[in-house]
Amino acid sequence: MLELRLVQGSLLKKVLEAIKDLVNDANFDCSATGFSLQAMDSSHVALVALLLRSEGFEHYRCDRNISMGMNLGNMSKMLKCAGNDDIITIKADDGSDTVTFMFESPTQDKISDFEMKLMDIDSEHLGIPEAEYHAIVRMPSAEFARICKDLASIGDTVVISVTKEGVKFSTRGDIGTANIVLRQNTTVDKPEEATIIEMNEPVSLTFALRYMNSFTKATPLSNIVTISLSSELPVVVEYKIAEMGYIRFYLAPKIEEDEDETKPQV
Repeated sequence: MLELRLVQGSLLKKVLEAIKDLVNDANFDCSATGFSLQAMDSSHVALVALLLRSEGFEHYRCDRNISMGMNLGNMSKMLKCAGNDDIITIKADDGSDTVTFMFESPTQDKISDFEMKLMDIDSEHLGIPEAEYHAIVRMPSAEFARICKDLASIGDTVVISVTKEGVKFSTRGDIGTANIVLRQNTTVDKPEEATIIEMNEPVSLTFALRYMNSFTKATPLSNIVTISLSSELPVVVEYKIAEMGYIRFYLAPKIEEDEDETKPQV
């Protein structure tokens, strides 16, 4: 028997909005510690990892580990029927091939329930190793979303470079080039407006803006985004979910040939 009651139902709605365009079908794994998901996008370029810890739910009952395969587009349609202030309860019986979503209005005068068929989805869990990153950038999530959107109008890729001067986002396309530099800024009155850079060594990596702009759909979940970079590893773009968990996106860097090396020596 599985029963999860989330008072801040809007969080689940925002989570689905953040991942449904990246991942079509996925298994939600439920254990005593929390509700989680790990899935690759359809082209196997990006990975999304979600965790909602059990302590964040008002009521959390999961008698045994259960994996529920869901189509995220269909799940999102059902969650759209919930009001932003509604309390959402997820229920599933052992061995059942359906899951029930129950939405209660805050005043308890309206209760809706929606039942959805589960799917059998083959998925392999990838062990994501804990790593020491060369550079970690914490910045306002809205600023990161704005930068990715602006650069996508000029080029297809973004080069993220971290040096002691700051973090630089640059792109080039047919119409020209663009560079946006953010310097460390920790003196602001509001911590969520700070840009904090931890750098062990300089790093410069290239990523597809199409994916970065997909990741920024998680912006409503958190005021702050954390970007962890290392030359040999995928970037991690992380948004915290209230006090109860996180959504992390992993994207491998594009390896581009250095133009100078490809030119014949004269």
